[in-house]
Amino acid sequence: MYSFNFILLASSIFGSCIGSFLNVCILRIPRDISIAFPPSSCTNCKEPIKWYDNIPVLSYIFLLGRCRNCKTKISIQYPLVELFTGLTAFYTVFSFSLTLKAFFVFIFACVLIVISIIDLHHQIIPDIISLPGIPFFFILALILNEIELTDLVLGILLGGGILYLIAFLYYFLAKKEGMGGGDIKLLAMIGGFIGYKGVFFTIFVSSVLGTVIGIFLILLKGRDMKYAVPFGPFLSLGALIYIYFGDLIIFHYINFIRG
Repeated sequence: MYSFNFILLASSIFGSCIGSFLNVCILRIPRDISIAFPPSSCTNCKEPIKWYDNIPVLSYIFLLGRCRNCKTKISIQYPLVELFTGLTAFYTVFSFSLTLKAFFVFIFACVLIVISIIDLHHQIIPDIISLPGIPFFFILALILNEIELTDLVLGILLGGGILYLIAFLYYFLAKKEGMGGGDIKLLAMIGGFIGYKGVFFTIFVSSVLGTVIGIFLILLKGRDMKYAVPFGPFLSLGALIYIYFGDLIIFHYINFIRG
């Protein structure tokens, strides 16, 4: 018990450190800047960040959310991403123990975190992440050997195909683009890792979440709201809910229907 608790603690610390790297990816990938060089620096004064000012979450607290050199405010996104990634690592190991599946799921979750924050900021899902992600996560799923090959192939085809059909129909009826190509590639990547059943679950859950949040924003901002809510974060959240809680949700849903 104590050893597993130590593993969970170590996992959360490790995850927070990875979250710091994810922040670099989120900042640099949309700007087509190397994620390796140059070293991290303040976005305002360009002063390189010292190692002791780059400790996940804690440095933000100690610095009171400001750059040590120029006192410019540091975005709250940085500690939040680090904290969320740490919690994700914690719950992944808690759910799947210290296994190969936990490692692969954590990688998948990290990619979805990067995609979601980039989509929120820029309304794009970079092809440099999603396109290589399709074969990459398909191979990881094959290594795990928990989902049939045909289910994974169908996941890619249906994941990309369903959203492509929706986007095509929307454009045909409204004469304007509704869903971007990035969402299509993202769902294909998701399908390649969790299969076609996971795709249907992800579409349903993300649609419900997107509708609820959309209604909330309309009530908050008014009907003249011009901000388009990106769908990528909802697809990502739906996929993660399926991985961590899908079996339990489906079990209770079936019992409710039979009820």
